[in-house]
Amino acid sequence: MLSTRVCERSLTRVVGKTLSDAAFLLLALVAPLGAQTVPPVSIGGGVQTSFVHNDPDGGDATDAFLLNSVRLYVSGSATEHIKIMFNTEYDGAKNTVNVLDAAAQFGFSDKVNIWLGRFLPPSDRANLYGPYYAHHWSVYTDGVQDGYPFIFQGRANGALYWGQFGKVKLSGGAFDGASLDGDTTVVGAGRVQIDFWDPEAGYYLNGTYYGDKNLLALGVAGQMQGSDRSAYNVDFLMERKVPMGGAVSVEAEWAKYDRLGGYNPSYGVDDGGYVLGSYLFPALVGPGRFEILGKFAKARFRDGITPVDLNYNQNTNEVNLNYVIRQFNARVMLFFKDTRFDAVRTDFRQVGVGVQLQM
Repeated sequence: MLSTRVCERSLTRVVGKTLSDAAFLLLALVAPLGAQTVPPVSIGGGVQTSFVHNDPDGGDATDAFLLNSVRLYVSGSATEHIKIMFNTEYDGAKNTVNVLDAAAQFGFSDKVNIWLGRFLPPSDRANLYGPYYAHHWSVYTDGVQDGYPFIFQGRANGALYWGQFGKVKLSGGAFDGASLDGDTTVVGAGRVQIDFWDPEAGYYLNGTYYGDKNLLALGVAGQMQGSDRSAYNVDFLMERKVPMGGAVSVEAEWAKYDRLGGYNPSYGVDDGGYVLGSYLFPALVGPGRFEILGKFAKARFRDGITPVDLNYNQNTNEVNLNYVIRQFNARVMLFFKDTRFDAVRTDFRQVGVGVQLQM
C-alpha cells in the first residue's frame, strides 16, 4: 500500500513539473508578443485650488478657500492610427464629477484627423486652451472669452475634422444642438488659424508657451445654428522669447454671440473684446521665474428678452503676479480683478492666490 502511494506521488510530481514547464515555456513565448501588441495608456491629473477675497459694492466682503477643479486624464491607442481620449473633471462648486472629454480619434496624418464624441469644438483660442493652459487665472469671467454654447466646460457632442498644413490649421465639424441649447438643429462650427512664425502642433492650443516658441498666430472661428443664430470671433497671440529664458506676450480677442451662446441668457447679443499683455522675467528665483500680467476686457449686452432687461456694459481689469515653476505643471498665481457694470449688475473686486499642479 505504501509503495503504491509513493508511486502515485512520484507520478504526480513528474506530471506537475511537466505541466509547469510547459506553461512557463508558453508564457515565455507569448509574453514578448503581448508586450509588443498591448497599446500604451497614458494617465495624468491636474488640480486647481485657490483662496479668494470677494468685495462687492453695497454688500459684505467674503473669504473662501476653493477647490476649483480636479481633472483625470486618460488616453490610449487602439491601433497605430486610432486613439481614445477620456477626461473627467470634479466640479468644486457642485461637488460632482463630470465627463469632460470622451472621443474616438482617427489620425491618419497631420492633414487628416477625425474625432467623434465629446470634445472642444472649433471656437476661440480661449476655449481651445481651457483653464489649465490659460495664461491668467480668472478666465471666462469677462463676458468675452469662450461664450460659445457648451454642455460642460466648453465641450460639445459631435464630429470633427482638423488638419495641419504647415503653418495653417483648419478645423470644421457638426455638433448636437439639443444638448447644447435645447434646439435640435445641428450646430456647424469652423476655425482657420495661421501661424506666421513658429507653428503650433495639434488641435488644442495654449494661452502662452512661456518662451518655448516665437509665435505670431491669427485665428478666425465661427458657429451657426439655423439661419438666424451665430457666434464668431477673431483672436491673436504674439509671443517672443527673451534671452536667458524669459518671454513677452500679447493676446487679444474680439467676439460676438448673436443668439447663440453668450454669458447672459437674458440677452440676445453679447459682444466685446480684450487685450492681455505679460512679461516673464528671465532670471531664476529659486526653482521658478516671476511673471507680471495685465488684462483689460469690455463686453456689451444688448437685446434683452424683456423690457426690464436693460442694456449694460461690463469692464473687467485683471492683474496677475505669477510664479512659474514648471510651466502649466506647477505655478502659483496671485491675482486681482476689478469688475464694473454701468447698469443691471453690482460692481465687485476680487483678490486671491491660485495654485495649479499637473502630472
